[in-house]
Amino acid sequence: MKFSAFCRQHAVLLIAALAAAVTVVIVPPDREYLGYYDVRTLTCLFCVLAVVQAFANIDLFYILARNVVRVLPNTRLAVLALVWITAIGSMFLTNDTALLTFLPLSYFVLHSTGKDRLLALTFILQNCAANLGGMLTPFGNPQNLYLYSKFSVENGEFLAIMLPPFLLSAVLFTACCFLVKPEALTVPQAEAKLDGKRGALYSLLFLLALAVVLRFVHYAVGLIVIPAVLFFADRKALKQVDYGLLLTFVAFFTFSGNMARIEAVQTLFSQLLQRDAMVVSALLSQIISNVPAAILLSQFTDNYAALLQGVNIGGAGTLIASLASLITYQQFVRYAPGEGGKFFKLFTIINVAFLAVLLAVMKII
Repeated sequence: MKFSAFCRQHAVLLIAALAAAVTVVIVPPDREYLGYYDVRTLTCLFCVLAVVQAFANIDLFYILARNVVRVLPNTRLAVLALVWITAIGSMFLTNDTALLTFLPLSYFVLHSTGKDRLLALTFILQNCAANLGGMLTPFGNPQNLYLYSKFSVENGEFLAIMLPPFLLSAVLFTACCFLVKPEALTVPQAEAKLDGKRGALYSLLFLLALAVVLRFVHYAVGLIVIPAVLFFADRKALKQVDYGLLLTFVAFFTFSGNMARIEAVQTLFSQLLQRDAMVVSALLSQIISNVPAAILLSQFTDNYAALLQGVNIGGAGTLIASLASLITYQQFVRYAPGEGGKFFKLFTIINVAFLAVLLAVMKII
């Protein structure tokens, strides 16, 4: 691969690495760096990426795509279903896992029917659905789980806090789905048969990956079992894992961890929080992403309701506002090499619009 092509395909990774390098100059490496890296999150990502790739290698997504097209015969209904499947999935599987699971399905639905031009819009709306849909449950995303635990929020109160922004978000991403023209979808003619034995084995591995994500099983178990099984069942899947995405997360963990330790940053936001915690947390999320923003700002305010709403709304906006968005970008450029720039522009336009509308309406209500 030529250097220029490599830079285009891994632009976010290179930017993240550069940003991390700059903050390393400001905050020299020390023991506190070890606390930056969420090994559990990285392990969960690796496990899900590996199993999803194994599924792809036995044509599971192609077969599912064919069935989706048979049930939903036009583009509008297909996109609407894919977006809502992602939203619902994020509530129970977390936003990261929902995207890793359902983005490949969307690709196969659209690619197999010759509708690749809708791939960027569909991925972006799925990204919005995952980030904003996951806000409704305490375990829908990492920042919710952190704030829910730190402030011991009651379940009923949590739902009351998050229901208004969720309903507004649902209206927004559902309305955007209706911008897609209802063009007929043709069922792919080429048949593919599922390898039943491998399908069953990979399903067990996927259940294990979900158990790791949902904390039913220690992440070390997944890190040992899944690679070990795939080493014998599908070694190619391990080679095809998007390790660039994992490195991107490492770089952003470094960047956000260092930013949170800069005294001037701490002083600034402790003052701003007194004015408007929701808006400040949403805007800070645009710079250091919403999980680090939640962790940092929770040290300076007890207004957890505003923080919860702010960091969740703040998942919309820039590409780094939510680390889950990096998954969407990386998956897109993997399926559509050379189209990253166009995707980034459309992503920014839609997400900034969502952010502006959500903040404006939530300030009113």
